[in-house]
Amino acid sequence: MPVFLLLAGLVAEAPAAELSTRGVPIDGIAAVVNDGIVLRSSLDQQVQTISTRLEQQGQPLPPRNILRQQVLERLVMQEVQMQRASRLGIQVSDEALNDALTDVAKRNGIQFSDLPAALESQGIDYARYRNDVRQEMTLNQLRQRDVYSRIYVSPREVEQCTAKRKGSLGDEKEYNLAHILVAVPATATPEQAEERTARAQGIYDRSSRGEDFSQLAITYSDAATALEGGALGWRTGSQLPSFAAEAIKALPAGGVTEPIRTPSGLHIFKVVDERSAASSALVSQVHARHILLQTNAVEDDDAVRQKLTQFRDRILRGEDFGAIASVNSDDQGSAANGGDLGWVGPGTFVPAFEQQLDALSENEISEPFKTQYGWHIVQLLGRRTYDATDDVLRNRCVAQLRESRAEEETEIWMRRLRDEAFVEYRL
Repeated sequence: MPVFLLLAGLVAEAPAAELSTRGVPIDGIAAVVNDGIVLRSSLDQQVQTISTRLEQQGQPLPPRNILRQQVLERLVMQEVQMQRASRLGIQVSDEALNDALTDVAKRNGIQFSDLPAALESQGIDYARYRNDVRQEMTLNQLRQRDVYSRIYVSPREVEQCTAKRKGSLGDEKEYNLAHILVAVPATATPEQAEERTARAQGIYDRSSRGEDFSQLAITYSDAATALEGGALGWRTGSQLPSFAAEAIKALPAGGVTEPIRTPSGLHIFKVVDERSAASSALVSQVHARHILLQTNAVEDDDAVRQKLTQFRDRILRGEDFGAIASVNSDDQGSAANGGDLGWVGPGTFVPAFEQQLDALSENEISEPFKTQYGWHIVQLLGRRTYDATDDVLRNRCVAQLRESRAEEETEIWMRRLRDEAFVEYRL
């Protein structure tokens, strides 16, 4: 897979088909989706892209008609979601898009201005790539609005999760998971539900007999990860889907769960591998206070720097740092506390500020220096190694409780969107 396809779930999509002089698509329509369409050119391009990726990964290809249907269903779901995003007015600005592409360029060790040429060297059209990234960002914003913003994690749940993880420090495992979903629509008849149940059981039986799980996922799964062989990646024990956590934890590496029924359908998980999770979080912290002065129409850089030099001299002669900061500092957040910034870890301040702190001895006061926020003097009050395990555990619990629910909620949300959409296949 090309190195630049870095956003999750991003697959290069073909540009819209050229139009004839009468405005009719030359290459034809693969599916009508509400008032939109999926073009055959898009379908063919994605089938080729995914086939190439699977071959590079050494995965056997499913029958072409099955792969084609899976890809078409993914394109249909993308179209349904993009239509909803449009109705809600969700848009990604050129500025936000350029920021995301700048980050892609940095991660690949090049300048943003060099990105088009780098993509071209890999056979990737830059305009199409921009469109793909914009679409992925739009869909992420839509899911954030419709799914993630509605997930509530109570303080009690966080406390229970934190206590449980603290009690098992050093024992917790991480699981590399793959997943197959056999969807059961809410409107399914008893006969249809029975057929889906039998299908899920058949998939489980085949995987238990040693058939390739990723191949089964590509062929049969209704989940968004089907074309990735069902791969979910590494999850800690508390990050596992809540409805499947106990079954997954009971399995050895290579084990497969029996079908698990939820409102979205029947789920089958495979533990591809497992490993011990990290158990402690020791961080280096500094305690500092500062005085910030900003330039204005009356005081330029030289005037502000001279004033800070005078403040520094007064403090060295015995005046109280906090008193001077509370009266003069332009940092309203810390001025009320005498300029105190509290105990903080690496990455809290901008690099120029952290460089000054790194060079100071305890209780030493810096010379005036400039950052993007203005001119500062800073005093280092202390250094310590802090066990942030409790803080880290709490933050992880909040994130992982939300994530464990988000997968199931996302599947239900996507199935609802699909059930409400008008789709007519033209293949």
